[in-house]
Amino acid sequence: MFADVIIDIQHEKLDRIFQYRIPEKIEAKLEPGMEVIVPFGKGNRRISGYVTGITETCDYDLSKVKEILEISERGMEIETRLIALAAWMKQNYGGTMIQALKTVLPIRQKENAKVKKRLRLLLDKDTAERQLHYYLEKNQKARARLMAALLDDPVLEYELVTRKLNITRQVIRALEEQGVLSLETERVFRDPVKKAEGVEKEITYTAEQQRVIDSFRKDYMSGGRGTYLIHGVTGSGKTEVYMEMIQTVVSQGKQAIVLIPEIALTYQTVMRFYRKFGSRVSIMNSRLSAGERYDQMMRAREGSVDVMIGPRSALFTPFPDLGLIVIDEEHEPTYKSEQTPRYHARETAVQRATVEGASVVLGSATPSMEAMYRARRGEYRLFEMKNRSRMQQMAEVYTVDMREELKSGSRSILSRKLLELMADRLEKKEQVMLFLNRRGYSGFISCRECGYVVKCPHCDVSLSVHRDGIMRCHYCGYERPKVTVCPECGSRYIGEFRAGTQQIEDLVKERFPGAGVLRMDMDTTRQKDAHEKILSAFANEEADVLVGTQMIVKGHDFPNVTLVGVLAADMSLYTGDYRSGERTFQLLTQAAGRAGRGDRSGVAVIQTYDPGHYAVKTAAAQDYEAFYEEEIRYRELMGYPPVEHLLAVLVSSGEETLLEKGCHYLKAYILRVTERLKKNAGEAVEVQVIGPASPGIDKIKDIYRRVIYIKSENYGALVGIKDRIEQYIEINSGFNKIRVQFDFDPM
Repeated sequence: MFADVIIDIQHEKLDRIFQYRIPEKIEAKLEPGMEVIVPFGKGNRRISGYVTGITETCDYDLSKVKEILEISERGMEIETRLIALAAWMKQNYGGTMIQALKTVLPIRQKENAKVKKRLRLLLDKDTAERQLHYYLEKNQKARARLMAALLDDPVLEYELVTRKLNITRQVIRALEEQGVLSLETERVFRDPVKKAEGVEKEITYTAEQQRVIDSFRKDYMSGGRGTYLIHGVTGSGKTEVYMEMIQTVVSQGKQAIVLIPEIALTYQTVMRFYRKFGSRVSIMNSRLSAGERYDQMMRAREGSVDVMIGPRSALFTPFPDLGLIVIDEEHEPTYKSEQTPRYHARETAVQRATVEGASVVLGSATPSMEAMYRARRGEYRLFEMKNRSRMQQMAEVYTVDMREELKSGSRSILSRKLLELMADRLEKKEQVMLFLNRRGYSGFISCRECGYVVKCPHCDVSLSVHRDGIMRCHYCGYERPKVTVCPECGSRYIGEFRAGTQQIEDLVKERFPGAGVLRMDMDTTRQKDAHEKILSAFANEEADVLVGTQMIVKGHDFPNVTLVGVLAADMSLYTGDYRSGERTFQLLTQAAGRAGRGDRSGVAVIQTYDPGHYAVKTAAAQDYEAFYEEEIRYRELMGYPPVEHLLAVLVSSGEETLLEKGCHYLKAYILRVTERLKKNAGEAVEVQVIGPASPGIDKIKDIYRRVIYIKSENYGALVGIKDRIEQYIEINSGFNKIRVQFDFDPM
């Protein structure tokens, strides 16, 4: 047996794996992730490395392969656990071990470490005074100046000495050589948390909050470790509950990771945590420099941080004694990685917690179908919080049928009902949020007269319009020419919906010239801290109306917002994606939840061309149960996750004919593998292969793309098929110019 061993796990050039022979005496004990001592280089110096995989085949000349000396006695170090997690990710999501390691390990990049330098006087007072006189006699002015300063203060900051006293490095070195002073350096970690003003407020918990806090504490203190799902309505105080759970864990000397979906959430969230946990809190996000990110990881490893808050990547914080992982807004698609390995933070968090003896808490007002499905099956423990923390009423919701607006002669993006309510709120000096639902816009065709949407007859998803005038299904490849007359009602008001946040901003300014308007979308938030500035300005009531895309409806708490308008509610219903109903329900419910969080009651207006769709109706009624029951029946009928699993095999190449040929061979091979699988496992394993089809955009940057979907109830069967495809590609040189990636249960 042979072990793949990686030597320097924190170097940015993490791209060499060495092979070593495994001695028989340790063969049974050795596992991926373990630290081992190996002979390295010409002098065979003893060096530690980490096992990333175990194999029966050797890729090198056998006579040159060295043997592992021993398993390191340092035991379960944090690196060991993270490398074992990387091995699990490679197995379950595909890709190479190097890709998995780069995802999981904090990689040190070439960035100057921040150091603090100090000068310390080594002489006693009398000797130092004699030395000062000596320098004065010899007219050594710079040395005398430094000596006098050290007599006043025996420890001086290096920068103060060089800048304020104008002392050169040569002078310092001379005194160092004479034994007068020592130069001390200390590594300083950058801390990206801007310190908050104010103190933690005394919180009185509702009966529902207290029940969840007490149940978790009882479980945790009695040694119970599990996965919990908190289904709490918007404004039910989930964050306060998380903080109490973290307090329980931290009081036991353990650490916690809090995952949040967007950078936009970080500032508000961090301030709440900072007031409770002080400087023991740190953050991770993509706006930090590589050096700042690495520093936060090192602070966590060295124990100067108890709570790490951040998006998906914060999941891999190298805490030595992890006790809890919280995933807030767990339904968000940003928890799924778009780079290989395409892991989902929810599943990966549960795996990490299992290995490290920690608990996982998932929270959402609109839980993902996957999380609720598992909770209903008893895999997760479900907690429900049905009331807002300050017992405010949920927002009153109006659904406006935009087809009726058109019939009555109104062609505006803003309905008459919404304009009337906006005028009323602005007069009362209350704030308004307008949310344009543009997520997943991919050119579907709909009729503004009757609401009809052109769908694929085979897959129950909308057809997407391509530039060549053809409408295509991104699941099976079905196509038909673009329609210009509605097949349902004969209207010519059929086409693609196009509206942008900037148009809406201009429209609001035109209709309400006295109102202050802020816009928040990808264009206005490109610069560092832009999210923070816009949200702070709106929170401080420097503007009356906030217009934005989905980033404005996530978790923000503005007490003076009493009206939320949702424009084009059904944009996300027809994105050519089986999750479109779920996404729409979640967005509409989250948007309505932004209204009336303060002392005044709130109103939400949902503008739609399809008011009868179950996702729109249940969101307007804020009825998650009704939505779940309807949606899960659809998933069962169509064999979609979470009822069955779906593996997307993404195939791409710069040569179109080569890609078509590769897809043909690949599908034929997959069909052979699935047939063999059925024979070996009996009829219990059902596998369906669909495609190859277009993944939405056929070509990006001159790279042609296709996707093959494989469906099965059995996740293990899909992992097995993925393993066989990887082996097939490795031994077939025809795939040298074709890239194959895997995406399990794609978002």
